[in-house]
Amino acid sequence: MTFNELGLAEPILQAVTDCGYTKPTDIQAQAIPQILLGKDIIGASQTGTGKSAAFALPLLSMIEATGQPQILVLEPTRELADQLAEAFRQYAKHTNIKVGLLYGGVNVGPQAKALEEGVDVVVATPGRLIDHFYRGSMKFKNIRALVLDEVDRMTDMGFLPVVRKIVNLCPRDTRQTLFFSATMPQILQGFAQWCLKDPLEITIARRAVASTISHAFYPVGLDQRDELLLALVKDTAFDNLMIFTRTRKEADTVAHMLQSSGWPDEVTVMHSDIAQKDRSAALKGFKEDKYSILVATDVAARGIDISGVTHVINYRVPENPEDYVHRIGRTGRAEATGDAFTLFTAEEIDFAKSVELFIERKIERRKLEGFDYAYTALLEDKPLRPLRKVRPKMKRRR
Repeated sequence: MTFNELGLAEPILQAVTDCGYTKPTDIQAQAIPQILLGKDIIGASQTGTGKSAAFALPLLSMIEATGQPQILVLEPTRELADQLAEAFRQYAKHTNIKVGLLYGGVNVGPQAKALEEGVDVVVATPGRLIDHFYRGSMKFKNIRALVLDEVDRMTDMGFLPVVRKIVNLCPRDTRQTLFFSATMPQILQGFAQWCLKDPLEITIARRAVASTISHAFYPVGLDQRDELLLALVKDTAFDNLMIFTRTRKEADTVAHMLQSSGWPDEVTVMHSDIAQKDRSAALKGFKEDKYSILVATDVAARGIDISGVTHVINYRVPENPEDYVHRIGRTGRAEATGDAFTLFTAEEIDFAKSVELFIERKIERRKLEGFDYAYTALLEDKPLRPLRKVRPKMKRRR
């Protein structure tokens, strides 16, 4: 199948050609014709399979420029909103359709002015969108399509009550609603039934990771985690490397450690405590190869879309196995190959086991050749087992 067979408008097809897209991915091939028919969709597809184009291309094909918001897309993070707005602009470049971007952390004035001057597509984070509603700068009466992207992440971040309010602000009878996310937890099923009408479910490789990614667990003693990370980075022939940490403090510490250990100019850091302009600069520098190593918290796991990331390293095993999927999804995108390494200590065995159960795959345990390991039982060649609490023996009553 080609994009020409999907029913997209000619100006949108021209932009697809400009982007160098040759054939649709599975999620695009299945979703685009149904969206063009006006169907509500629940789309679950692994990270890096083209979900954004799967809804952006058909929605742009269905509208004409009026200067009134007709398409509304909600994103959980500023980075995702920024990138998606840029994708919409790229796909709409041969039309007169205008795209507005609304997110927090920056002055609200220019955003309000853009809305006043007229936009046809609004990409927004929930909190800032509600701000514009209360200011009177955002109108919902002409919304034809509402897209909730990365819905599970918005739930994790506590946005669900605000998202419910936004859904209620949009026209119900004439609105097309689309859910798109890499995972679709059970908790969202009731919410989906409430805001979608007879939705079509499209699932591509649910709870899966790209088959082109090579996985490895690197067990290590707690006091050697930093030492092993440095040795692993030094031993790895990467082009672009992302290192994920659990906390903002860890991200800063790891970045400083790398900068002072041989990579003074190659490392940048990204997390929610950093000002938006500095986060944008870090992301831009990483995309343009100014930096070859990006240390980040999970704000970037779903917050950036960069081609060519060859390696991902988890400084710790993520506590939520879904976060593992999103983190390693930064590599192996669009059928390219990639490597995902995860350091873990004895206290993280339960998390490691949860990851294996979630992705339905055993992950190889490796030792770094030449590294001087201190002893830990994790280095013994035994199956990975979860830790169990031992109950004390009860004395029999006489």
